[in-house]
Amino acid sequence: MSDKKLFSEFTSPSRQDWLDKIQVDLKGADFQKKLVWKTDEGFSVQPFYMKEDLEKLSTIGSEPGEFPYVRGNKAGDNNWFVRQEICGDTAAEANKKALDVLGKGIDSLGFKIPAEQLSAEYVQTLLDGICCDCVELNFKVCPKHSLELAQILVAYFTQKGYEPARINASIDFDPIKGMIMKGMDTESLISEGKALVEAVKAYPNFKVISVNGAALSDSGAYIVQELGYSLAWGAEYLKRLCGEGLTGSEAARRIKFNLGIGTNYFMEIAKFRAARMLWSKIAEEFTADKQACKACIHAKTSYYNMTLFDSYVNLLRSQTETMSAAIAGVDSITVTPFDAAYEKPNEFSERIARNQQLLLKEESHFDKVVDPAGGSYYIEVLTDSLANEAWKIFLQVQEDGGIVECAKKGLVQDAIAASDTKRHTMAAQSREFILGTNQFPNFTEVSNGKTPQTCCCKCAKAAEEAPYKGISTSRLSSEFEALRLTTEKAAKQPVAFMLTIGSLVWRQARAQFSCNFLASAGYKVVDNLGFATVEEGVDAALKAGADIVVICSSDEEYAQYAIPAYNCLAGRAMFVVAGNPECAEELKAAGIENFIHVRVNQLETLKLFNQKLGI
Repeated sequence: MSDKKLFSEFTSPSRQDWLDKIQVDLKGADFQKKLVWKTDEGFSVQPFYMKEDLEKLSTIGSEPGEFPYVRGNKAGDNNWFVRQEICGDTAAEANKKALDVLGKGIDSLGFKIPAEQLSAEYVQTLLDGICCDCVELNFKVCPKHSLELAQILVAYFTQKGYEPARINASIDFDPIKGMIMKGMDTESLISEGKALVEAVKAYPNFKVISVNGAALSDSGAYIVQELGYSLAWGAEYLKRLCGEGLTGSEAARRIKFNLGIGTNYFMEIAKFRAARMLWSKIAEEFTADKQACKACIHAKTSYYNMTLFDSYVNLLRSQTETMSAAIAGVDSITVTPFDAAYEKPNEFSERIARNQQLLLKEESHFDKVVDPAGGSYYIEVLTDSLANEAWKIFLQVQEDGGIVECAKKGLVQDAIAASDTKRHTMAAQSREFILGTNQFPNFTEVSNGKTPQTCCCKCAKAAEEAPYKGISTSRLSSEFEALRLTTEKAAKQPVAFMLTIGSLVWRQARAQFSCNFLASAGYKVVDNLGFATVEEGVDAALKAGADIVVICSSDEEYAQYAIPAYNCLAGRAMFVVAGNPECAEELKAAGIENFIHVRVNQLETLKLFNQKLGI
């Protein structure tokens, strides 16, 4: 058998070889403009990477389960807890539901306990029949009652005779979240963290301090913002707990990160890997215990990206989001049910949400392979790039006095609000796509009574009187949905008729664009194969009861067809030109006002159309 290496006769192409080939394929187009992705995260992404790009990266050089944990906290597998949030009006109802889902693949439960109902009896009822050392238990209560809850839980576990090391649990104690999100003065509560840690001292896997970066993600934050601020958030807790007399190891082992998952698939994989790496570096400054430097991360699929219309598309979003977190090696995942944007999730949507994770485990075996993304040139570079940009934000926060001082000054809130505004603007301009909403909407869908979910928490009044700024949140699709719901309430659904004429290629392309553009407002769109004359097209439009007539042709042919069509229509319907032809000024001089194309603000244009239609 020959010992000649396979493919030895082939030479490896150099970077320049690839660049030369790309330039040929681009046929003179600008490489930077066509192929280099200028992200919103503060760095650019090249169209390809090679082995030499990894040589100086900080993400390279460790194995799974080894410090700095960029490749995951575990070396043997990639298993994670499948979590479901349990809702119930009473402890008995929540307990019944928890017992039911535990038999359907769930091994992590999230309970929200009303502060006024908290008692030993409530917890006894809530956990009745649940094998607490077989599942992960997560609790949320008003921060002022977190210590009381911890004491009740410890007493319950002791009474039941559970071995402390076998209990996996958490309490969502996060006073800083109240400052950032609601502007409330909850700083004094941070000092209770020490008592919380001491209350669960015998339970090594009981996390009692939370960093809720997911709240920033659901408010429109970019990935580097969520990551940078979350790291500063965690560092603040570490610093204060150690200042209260705890060791760095004791403090770091009690912190849990709750992070969001956006739809940017590869970037989200890189985010979680970067989060572990950076956190280990921060924790290392407080303790020499490398095991304590592991970041415990719970990931939650995005609510910010969910939509009311075409809601089953939410399943596609949350599935890829879940895949990102699983591949990145997080410790637990919650999949937000697809209908959460407009109703309290029902049995069907919760079952689908569970199965989205079970599918990845039982059929795709995502839980078997540790850090499958490791070594990918692309993801390794993204991990390093995100880490660098997030670290800049972290350092800036430290320079400004820490996350608490930044929250008091409104610096964090202003930064997130600016990102949220930018993203809503980009969505309005169709530069950030929302499938099923501002791009490729379902033409025939109606809301059938669906309305956006609104916050019904009791802290709204307190937030209004809060001494600091808060963060006002709204889903990315909310403005389009409000527009579409307004259209639905109109006495008559507007009809938009495509007057297709001239060049076959251009009229079809522009008709498709216009149908998608106008259906986003809930208009009924009528497409056509084409008309021989503008008079024929106008007659057909009026016969169809058109409120809007959109002429679809090539730029060159608009000079021939647009003005005659406009004159023929004679104000009997709104006239729109699909495109931005060179003769636009000539058309405007003839009285044509309305143009739709990729450079207009889609949302504002549709609002204007509704206004003109009397809606």
